Amino acid sequence: MAIDRFGRNIHYLRISLTDHCNLRCIYCMPEDQTFRPNAELMQDDEITQLTHLFASLGFDKIRLTGGEPTVRANVVEIVREIAATPGIKSVSMTTNGILLKRLAGPLKQAGLQRVNISIDTLDPQKFHRLTRWGKLEQVWEGILEAERVGLAPVKLNAVVVKGYNEEDVIDLAALTIDRPWQMRYIEMMPFAGVTDVQTQQIVTAAQIQAKIESEFGPLEPTGKYDGEARIYRIKGGRGELGFISSVTVPFCSACTRARLTADGVLRMCLLREKEIDLLTPLRAGASLENLRQLILDAVWNKPWGHGLEEGYIPLNRAMNQIGG
Repeated sequence: MAIDRFGRNIHYLRISLTDHCNLRCIYCMPEDQTFRPNAELMQDDEITQLTHLFASLGFDKIRLTGGEPTVRANVVEIVREIAATPGIKSVSMTTNGILLKRLAGPLKQAGLQRVNISIDTLDPQKFHRLTRWGKLEQVWEGILEAERVGLAPVKLNAVVVKGYNEEDVIDLAALTIDRPWQMRYIEMMPFAGVTDVQTQQIVTAAQIQAKIESEFGPLEPTGKYDGEARIYRIKGGRGELGFISSVTVPFCSACTRARLTADGVLRMCLLREKEIDLLTPLRAGASLENLRQLILDAVWNKPWGHGLEEGYIPLNRAMNQIGG
């Protein structure tokens, strides 16, 4: 078991499979974003080795991220190896859904249990404007295929950006009336690359909830959290609404996660720059015991929370370089 100095059991690892992406969302990266050479990223066997190492320390929940994880070569086999790792109980993925129509079935068969799919609007033109390259129909087909093959419960993520899609939260919420899906609204967080957009065009979770309630009336609180999301329902709705207020109402005291970037660096807080390189010593032949100690030391020193209230903004990586 990996315990930090505040007594939190850190058992949830988000593994970024790549910093590459097939979209260029305005709140994530500039359109001319460059990516790291594949040789600098973790190779398949290195992901497997590190997964086994984290599992031996009590990490039992894995979420695969990017960039966009489905563009990673051999993604199905990587999922299969992770799902077969002793001690791993949960394997999920966050994806933009563009390739999910083709990959949902193979990923499910390999052992993937759930997906979170990004969809910021149901308006095709706005979707293209937000993602720069994306086609809404591809994502929608991916959502339906994920549900069909049993990657459930289906969870949808929307980052709300002032001037782009704050009015669209109502149509997205309406998806949960007749479908057993969870629609999750995420406050923008500031990082390198597109910091001006992230800081000046934020829409708070409270503002999003008020907008939805102006259409559907007061939301019914469920009294539960799903990870970092506070869960509500539209009265009579089959699905759920989740509000993730990382900026305005942070949930740091309950954080149990760590992040392993695509280049093999351990990051204990999404919004802090401190990192611990695991890939370099792994490639240099470090013993498993040395690597275990690096991880345990990093966990012990996990910060209590982010520093956004004090004006601290992490600038050493863009979001796609961390893994969300």
